[in-house]
Amino acid sequence: MNIKRGDVFLVNFNPARGSEQAGCRPSVVIQNNVGNSHGSTTIIAAITTTVNKIYPFMVRLSIGESGLDKESAVNLAQILTIDKTRLVNKLGCLSDERMDEVDKAIKLSLDL
Repeated sequence: MNIKRGDVFLVNFNPARGSEQAGCRPSVVIQNNVGNSHGSTTIIAAITTTVNKIYPFMVRLSIGESGLDKESAVNLAQILTIDKTRLVNKLGCLSDERMDEVDKAIKLSLDL
């Protein structure tokens, strides 16, 4: 499977524990392409459809953007390293401009 930074995949988070993400939900790949091409894991950020309040560590996504059928947001407070076998199928890819917003939200979330 060819995985690139900015790709949006449906991810199977089961089994989950406690407050972890659960079920199958879209997520965006935030790991660099070198790591994606050589490792058995990748780093992702969960995408949520709970968008009634967008926090500074979130990036809003429009309906239809990157294959999403609902208004959504990338939640950079939910960054996870996952095994690539959790990737179900590719939905789309975020634009360079949107990934710039993701990068800013990562810096804010991690206080970089």
